[in-house]
Amino acid sequence: MPAHEGDPGRRAYDVVIVGGGHNGLVAAAYLARAGRSVLVLERLEHTGGAAVSTRPFTGVDARLSRYSYLVSLLPSKIVRDLGLDFRVQRRTISSYTPVERDGRATGLLVGGGEARTREAFARLTGGEREYEAWQRFYGMTGRLAERVFPTLTEPLPTREELRRRVDDEEAWRALFEEPVGVAVEERFTDDLVRGVVLTDALIGTFADAHDPSLRQNRCLLYHVIGGGTGAWDVPVGGMGALTDSLADAARSAGAVLATGHEAVRIDTDGRGAEVTYRTADGEGVAAARHVLVNASPQALAALTGDAPPAPAEGAQLKVNMLLERLPRLRDTSVDPREAFAGTFHIAEGYAQLATAHAQAAAGDLPAAPPSEIYCHSLTDPTILGPDLVERGCQTLTLFGLHTPARLFAPDNDAVREDLLKATLAQLDAHLAEPLADCLATDADGRPCIEAKTPLDLERDLGLPGGNIFHRDLAWPYAQDGVGRWGVETPHANVLLCGAGAVRGGGVSGVPGHNAAMAVLEDLAG
Repeated sequence: MPAHEGDPGRRAYDVVIVGGGHNGLVAAAYLARAGRSVLVLERLEHTGGAAVSTRPFTGVDARLSRYSYLVSLLPSKIVRDLGLDFRVQRRTISSYTPVERDGRATGLLVGGGEARTREAFARLTGGEREYEAWQRFYGMTGRLAERVFPTLTEPLPTREELRRRVDDEEAWRALFEEPVGVAVEERFTDDLVRGVVLTDALIGTFADAHDPSLRQNRCLLYHVIGGGTGAWDVPVGGMGALTDSLADAARSAGAVLATGHEAVRIDTDGRGAEVTYRTADGEGVAAARHVLVNASPQALAALTGDAPPAPAEGAQLKVNMLLERLPRLRDTSVDPREAFAGTFHIAEGYAQLATAHAQAAAGDLPAAPPSEIYCHSLTDPTILGPDLVERGCQTLTLFGLHTPARLFAPDNDAVREDLLKATLAQLDAHLAEPLADCLATDADGRPCIEAKTPLDLERDLGLPGGNIFHRDLAWPYAQDGVGRWGVETPHANVLLCGAGAVRGGGVSGVPGHNAAMAVLEDLAG
């Protein structure tokens, strides 16, 4: 998208949206299609926020999902309603977790059919028990997903309404009432299996399995309900394909998308509002009946002059790589093209995750940093140029856990380098050749690898503390002080449509949809 696209032109709009990330674009498209005049103010020179595709390596035609990278929570309703030219591709393998047992390299491959998965569990654990427990647990979360996911684009239910809808006391207790560690330890005995289950409770969430806050439960809940199935799919064309399609939908419906326009203040009396913005050429003001903020609760408070919420903190390392070839594995029973097609778990046994959390909580980098990897290009080679495909190049995306932003504060660059080395060493322990030998090089001869810490994400994207959810995830039901759609703020005509809204987080478009519905209800009287 060209720099400074879109000229606000007129001074007054029905709705001004601050921030052109995917949720802001969803709201803009819905509202413009409903005949409302809409202005989107985006600080950066492009829309998309964290859901973008970029070519991070000089002279290399690999268009990577640089920040957000998989899709689960995006309702098909939004894709249909907005007529988006966007689709996802199901991964053939769910996960592979390597481990050394009794001096031999082995692992757990989940996927490729029920018989094959059952056999993999039996080979690793020596019996049928863990596989049967796995089936029961994910059968339970699957039934819960079918009942909870459709509520995300409806007015917020109360806790009791959602409990009745779930209609499964075992599932309710396991996910909503007791720390998820209780459910994991009650159902599974194998440390590796326990760890694989727990990882979905820790993505971007710094917590122990038994954290009494239950933030890990909320993270697990959002990971298992996506799409009504819990499946995490690959965006065809990269994550930018989604936000490009959303921008096209909003623009074609009449919304004005103004990039290079940074909102700096919101003044409101509850009935009308003015948004002051800054560009390279000076300041301007846009008036609106409603303002939607597609940014963090911290950014919202700064814009309105309200007291800021509690600080947020991210806890992840994100690494993007381009390889000349996939590395060979020490576990020769598994084809690397299958092992890396799903989620490749590294140092994510149950005890390892607990140790890593304890070390980070004490102020130290984990000695064995846990992380997970997947290869986008195995499922969707369209993100690579023809020459790279012909050479057999592949992408790798790594997401590290239990590395809170506080650990990087002394020296972000030095700690990033130390953590990256330690993380890749954990991967190399399961490879038959060093990953470094497989890395492609860019036009300047540098290895094609980049790492982003929470502090990098805060600097680049404005994520508070680098938190990918903007704050701790919230339960998907109404609580005290929360309005009908979960997007309301203390100002009647200012709504929060970013990841920090109730039912926000992940690439979902749900807060954007819900904020648009709240505006349309208000305008309809």
